[in-house]
Amino acid sequence: MPGNLAPAHRVGIGYDIHRIESDASPEAGLILAGVKIPCPWKVIAHSDGDLVLHALCDALLGAVAAGDLGEQFPDTDPAHRGRDSTEFLAHILALPVLNGWRIGNVDINVIAQVPRLSAHKPGMRQRLAELLALPLDRIGLKARTNEGVDAVGEKRAVQAQAVVLIEAP
Repeated sequence: MPGNLAPAHRVGIGYDIHRIESDASPEAGLILAGVKIPCPWKVIAHSDGDLVLHALCDALLGAVAAGDLGEQFPDTDPAHRGRDSTEFLAHILALPVLNGWRIGNVDINVIAQVPRLSAHKPGMRQRLAELLALPLDRIGLKARTNEGVDAVGEKRAVQAQAVVLIEAP
């Protein structure tokens, strides 16, 4: 851009995928968007495996060209084993590089053959609104399947995509 004019908007995109496996234990279930989804599945992950928040963190970092979640919280660090992903998001939101920016909106796709997420979408949107201190109408969240195709469709993985718009004040 000419001169020192900063852009008024920036966009970031994030993506995450985790393997899943069936689990009949009482602790089974997935954490998505900070919400525990009861189901006979568990995510294989170093942290709590909240792929929605992981994709969102990557989208925020991408919008300000600040790397990715793995650089901030390496899965080789035992301190992150089982860690609550809401802590990752709080850390990312507090980064100095995001000072002066505000989130315009977020839009998230959760792609999972299992579990079915329709009944959980309102709670997931509400939790995201709380975590981001945004009105609910700025949180888009869709749940879809992969129609039996690839690892997601074969019930071996779940994935999330996130897009975030940030605005200069």
